Amino acid sequence: MTEPEAPAPHTAPPASPPIALPTLRPTPFDPPAELAGLRETRPIAPLAYPDGHQGWLVTSHALVRQVLADRRFSARSELRHLPVQQPGQGPAQPAPPGVFLSMDPPEHTRYRHLLTGEFTVRRMRRLTERIEAVTGEYLDAMERQGPPADLVETFAAPIPALVICELLGVADDDRERFLAEAAALMRPGNSHEEVVSAFLVMQAHMKELVRARRAEPSDDMLSGLTKSDLTDEELANIGFMLLGAGLDTTTNMLALGTFALLTHPDQLAVLRAAPDRAEQVVEELLRYLGIIPFLVRTALEDAEVGGELVRAGQTVTLSLPAANRDPGRFPDHPDALDLSRAAGGHLGFGHGVHQCLGQQLARVEMRAGYPALFARFPSLRLAVEPGEVPLRTDMAIYGVHSLPVTWDAG
Repeated sequence: MTEPEAPAPHTAPPASPPIALPTLRPTPFDPPAELAGLRETRPIAPLAYPDGHQGWLVTSHALVRQVLADRRFSARSELRHLPVQQPGQGPAQPAPPGVFLSMDPPEHTRYRHLLTGEFTVRRMRRLTERIEAVTGEYLDAMERQGPPADLVETFAAPIPALVICELLGVADDDRERFLAEAAALMRPGNSHEEVVSAFLVMQAHMKELVRARRAEPSDDMLSGLTKSDLTDEELANIGFMLLGAGLDTTTNMLALGTFALLTHPDQLAVLRAAPDRAEQVVEELLRYLGIIPFLVRTALEDAEVGGELVRAGQTVTLSLPAANRDPGRFPDHPDALDLSRAAGGHLGFGHGVHQCLGQQLARVEMRAGYPALFARFPSLRLAVEPGEVPLRTDMAIYGVHSLPVTWDAG
């Protein structure tokens, strides 16, 4: 009996010069076309970074998951290089106390455990009821105002903003100032100096909020965290992080998701026919839209990924939109929006120890938002041509700057 043949050794493609990260989207909803070619021929490819660093770009679903789950790859902000020059970007610095998104265990574990304890079933149930009520209130206001409207301003931005205020215990008479400061921080085209100035204003407001919650606790997440051993600085930075993670992302999912549905009438018909399937609709939109263009990790030691040797100190850029369109994970027309698809396993909220802590809350906002919007306005449509909708191609979170819509007023 002959021995079975050993598998052929893996041979990496010939060395090639590093590329720049592709950023040009062919449509408002599709990632750069070059990413699909890379995913097919070289799912981990050499990448040139604007600061002269040479690292890697990963585009396949399996390899992105592998890196995100591997503790040899660090999320520490002072180690990473960014693949694009971002507005207001300064030199890499260690994460401030409390900003555990840019930390590794055990520091990350300590902070995350404290916050996980605040996402209680009771609080989630109360927030769900509040989100549903607020969604109705903003739709009422939109209906009273009459067409046309900017859906970002009237619907997509106010709902997650109010949820963040509830989480942080921002008093009703303080919310206008709080949200104006948040908007100033996230304003497109900010210079580095403007980002720093807006950050200092918001940081001072957060510290003021922490002191108020320590003095008079209420039934909110920030008040709950004041019972821990966290310092005022840590609490303020955690509040700041929750604002950044929960406001811009959900706003752009609500707006861009509505844009996608309005330009895919066959899929909008699926939602209208079965509004009770909002959970499946939300998962497919998260997979399809890819509002977070990339995550970055830095190798703490030499590690093999997809047949390539990633050296210690090299940064790996992980393309979430490319991974979520990978036919190896989603074989049935992955570039199509298909609301009947079982889109579980997408990487819209990341993977591994840094997977988004507030993902269930974001899902609640979207599950409430999409069906209610289209039920209230059956004739909702774009007020401009699709090509005239201003896209956030220059921002860390992709989406639309505004979404002009109209409808037949009753």
